[in-house]
Amino acid sequence: MRIDINADLGEGFGPWTMGDDEAMLGIVTSANVACGFHAGDPDIMRLTAEKAWQKGVAVGAHPSYRDLAGFGRRPMANISAREIENLVAYQVGAFQAICASAGHRMTHVKTHGALGNACADDDDLAAAVAHGIRAVDPALTFLVMPGTATERAADRAGLAPIREIYADRTYADSFNLTPRSQPGAVIHDVAQACRRVLQFLDERVLVSESGKRLRVEIDSVCVHGDNPSAVEMARTLRHNLEQAGWTVAPFAGLGDGG
Repeated sequence: MRIDINADLGEGFGPWTMGDDEAMLGIVTSANVACGFHAGDPDIMRLTAEKAWQKGVAVGAHPSYRDLAGFGRRPMANISAREIENLVAYQVGAFQAICASAGHRMTHVKTHGALGNACADDDDLAAAVAHGIRAVDPALTFLVMPGTATERAADRAGLAPIREIYADRTYADSFNLTPRSQPGAVIHDVAQACRRVLQFLDERVLVSESGKRLRVEIDSVCVHGDNPSAVEMARTLRHNLEQAGWTVAPFAGLGDGG
């Protein structure tokens, strides 16, 4: 009955901001911080890590394709496994250095956007991500989508997996996320999102849009920080989980900062 709530944060760039990171850091227990390829910059990365440390929130790298203009959400074909490994290692290493400067300890890695979607369906790309993570620090945990290639890659690379589900996204029959281009892929209704999460946790199952079910283990729940209802959704979700008897905390033994 222990669960983590994570959010993708630090997704501004220079003077431009996205989402209410300050409010989210008061609710979530883990933050995945953009590393400059889809959003973020060194100043935002450090400020996010410092604020997370102050609030007792675990931090991890959130690597993506090199796609600032598309916010990392555009598919990219013909990228080799070696390129994936390198871009992941580059971003993870950069954020680890920033965390050292901020006095916080990086605990995990979670892929962003189109990179994450591609890796969930492709064992070779998922293995490349896992190798990039392990090359920087084999003690890092890998946030994975249960039942997909990323979970298998974490196991094969000897990385501890953190199995996450999404509060604000629906699932295709592959149990990858429904593409954002399809109607209903993003859930904005707070009550609906909370009902789904509690069902998935109680039954240890994921349910696709067509009704297909997959038995899973769940360690963390993601609320996207750029969703307009993100703060309300995260706050309500945490309240409902605690009312249902769940202890909301970072991954066991991690996120203690300093």
